[in-house]
Amino acid sequence: MGAAQEITASIEEQLSWQEELYKHFHRNPELGLKEHETSARICEELEDLGYEVQLIGGTGIVGVLRNGEGPVVLARADMDALPVTEDTGLEYSSEVPGAMHACGHDMHMATLLGAAKYLAGNKEAWSGTYIALFQPAEETAAGAKAMVEDGLVDKIPKPQVALAQHVMPAEAGMIGTTAGPILSAGDCLRITVHGRGAHGSMPHNSVDPVVLASSIVLKLQTVVSRETQPGHFAVLTVGSLTAGTTANIIPDRAQLLLNIRTYEPAIRQRVIDSIHRIVRGECQAAGSPKEPEFEFYDQFPLTSNDETANAKITAAFEAHFPEGQVYHADPATASEDFSTIPDAFGIPYAYWTVGCVDPQKYKDAVAAGTVASDIPANHSPFFAPVIHPTLQTATRTQVVAALAYLGTGAQE
Repeated sequence: MGAAQEITASIEEQLSWQEELYKHFHRNPELGLKEHETSARICEELEDLGYEVQLIGGTGIVGVLRNGEGPVVLARADMDALPVTEDTGLEYSSEVPGAMHACGHDMHMATLLGAAKYLAGNKEAWSGTYIALFQPAEETAAGAKAMVEDGLVDKIPKPQVALAQHVMPAEAGMIGTTAGPILSAGDCLRITVHGRGAHGSMPHNSVDPVVLASSIVLKLQTVVSRETQPGHFAVLTVGSLTAGTTANIIPDRAQLLLNIRTYEPAIRQRVIDSIHRIVRGECQAAGSPKEPEFEFYDQFPLTSNDETANAKITAAFEAHFPEGQVYHADPATASEDFSTIPDAFGIPYAYWTVGCVDPQKYKDAVAAGTVASDIPANHSPFFAPVIHPTLQTATRTQVVAALAYLGTGAQE
């Protein structure tokens, strides 16, 4: 039996355990930095497998498995759920009102635990140190930062590489890799602009912040359409504009919530500079009595794969999986905080995607041109990864990627 067949057979043997774990996590979602029961269950599983376990960053967990001399590899899964009410109809649907694993973090946890179990049970196949890291609060970009601020870098062996993956609304079993940017940087920005309130029947006594904010929204549309070079990527969305309480009162302020997505630091900075310039200019033109206020929050770093690390895990995937199952993925406009962890260590990383939609359903939607409408995306109340073959594939990718560095053959 070849190495690929041995890995597959070993993972197949533990699937019932993993499926139970996945359904448990899905039924019991917990929001960011509140993953207490989730964290306790993961600690229990890792300790039973012989890992050295510690809590870092509140609910964050690190399990370390030492197996002689060799490289140190860190693999990460996120843990938090979303404030979404589930509408999938699954028999293992969320039992927590207003919370749901709508982004696949339950699958990430189950598959990293599956890889942890495989490596604990097959020590003859590798040498070195394997670190399974379970990170809280990815959805708010707070979890990786919390673990780093709690001394992560000083509390575990320094890895040579960090690995992570994410399930996406693509055909289950398909694996996407790419060098360079794979997820965008993301910034949320709260802007408050000030006017002068007045009676609705006396607009001449006001500086109307509703008109001011509306003008800002329209002007901001030019940042991408007229200030960003064609072929370069940037997204600027005004997701919320709030002002006033009733029809006959002109309020004294308005608030805008913006979301920015970019792949290049220079473009990100230019977009931010343009926002400041436009907002201040419109406030001055309107006669605003106070300077606008800018507050950044929920900021996600760029996820940009190291070329060498990506080439290494891509080659390992292509050697392990059937031809055509691994493909070049285009960068996604979603964002992540994973890279905060390898950046804190100053190490390279590789991040890849795994499809999670029933293969026939996905192929039918592609043929009909209805992927956008018929395939629920991450964060949807209808998001429901098909367990098989997603669970097997995503566990195998974690194992194969780790063995690309830790495997006895890889170190010869």
